[in-house]
Amino acid sequence: MKKYLIAGLLVWLPLAITIWVLHAVLGLLDGVFAWLLSASQALLPAAAHSPLEMLKQIPGLGVIVMLVGLLLTGMFATNIVGQWWLRQGSRVLQQIPIVKSIYSSVKQVSDTLFSSSGNAFREAVLVQYPRQGSWTIAFVTGRPGGEAGEHLSGDYLSLYVPTTPNPTSGFFLMVPRADVVALAMSVDEALKYIISMGVVAPPTHLPARPVRNLAG
Repeated sequence: MKKYLIAGLLVWLPLAITIWVLHAVLGLLDGVFAWLLSASQALLPAAAHSPLEMLKQIPGLGVIVMLVGLLLTGMFATNIVGQWWLRQGSRVLQQIPIVKSIYSSVKQVSDTLFSSSGNAFREAVLVQYPRQGSWTIAFVTGRPGGEAGEHLSGDYLSLYVPTTPNPTSGFFLMVPRADVVALAMSVDEALKYIISMGVVAPPTHLPARPVRNLAG
């Protein structure tokens, strides 16, 4: 009986969590869309209130509006006129105290992670952390630069050590290349391994290769 219960749980638990997450995201987007409609009602004449109330009752409309908005924004941002306006807006935001610190930091991270020419995680490696003899998986993000790089003598790598099971938070390390063991597994396979807390092990690959040289 216990074996069958566990087997059933393993079938339904991932599906239930997936549905719950999607439902939460859709609810959040619909809530934001409803708030925007309510704000519009305060600005528009009373004759326009009834159609806006009807839009609030359509489930999932917030997701569709968000996707259309992202598509239109992307089309605007990829032409010359749109790029000029975005540069002007970015320049204005970077002149505002407090706002400029938050905006510039988030923009740098998002440009690195989502740019089609970017390569945020170059490869998966093994590194001893948080103490000698304890190993974890990390991702190579480049080489130390700026003032930090000037104070480090020798060949160092910049590493991101993600936490489990939430890889979006983690630790930034600068370690000697000699202390890093390269892995043949892909970045996607390493992320699955981390998120599953070591349960979903990637297939065995060829012997691990040396960490490749990084420009800059």
